[in-house]
Amino acid sequence: MLRTLLITVGLCCCMATSAQFHTVMPRTTRYRIERTAQGKAGEITEMTEKAAPAELSADTALMRKQWIDSYLSVSYPLKEIYVTSPFGVRTDPFTKKRKRHNGLDLRADRCETYAMMHGIVAKTGHDRLSGKYVIVRHGDFSVSYCHLSECLVKKGDCVRPGDVVGISGNTGRSTGPHLHLTVRMGRKHINPGILLRFIDETRRQALEKLSK
Repeated sequence: MLRTLLITVGLCCCMATSAQFHTVMPRTTRYRIERTAQGKAGEITEMTEKAAPAELSADTALMRKQWIDSYLSVSYPLKEIYVTSPFGVRTDPFTKKRKRHNGLDLRADRCETYAMMHGIVAKTGHDRLSGKYVIVRHGDFSVSYCHLSECLVKKGDCVRPGDVVGISGNTGRSTGPHLHLTVRMGRKHINPGILLRFIDETRRQALEKLSK
């Protein structure tokens, strides 16, 4: 489902880059954060069962478990999401020239950084551009977390949504503390905002079903 979504929207992005990406405004919260159930099954179970009938049919209980599992299948990369620099063509902060920005910058100063889905750590390292980074592979696509101050996982580790992969920082080619996200499918860069919207929609839909 996500792979199809990424491919479809990614193709659309190629045809309408500036129109699409500038809808995500810098310094504006664009994604809803549900703090009450960050990556812990017990918390969301307790939250939803308070409003549930004392007894549930086997079918209803199964459906509720499926929606809880759906909610916990994704995680935001940070506790708070503020976009400071969108994906697409922008003015490079160092050269002041127009240049393509292949990722998404989020405000973060030494914040825990979370895996967004189930995956395997493909690589960790440090270079002059990305600084300290972690790359997590999720099937056909991968997510890079860059400019970290610390990497808290190693190559080959299996991670679940909400697992801490690193601490955000200001390493590499960076003008200040932030988290830079890059999403790749093969060699193609995809707007990370697509993945954030997928996470938001997945959690919103799950919570709506659980509240009924």
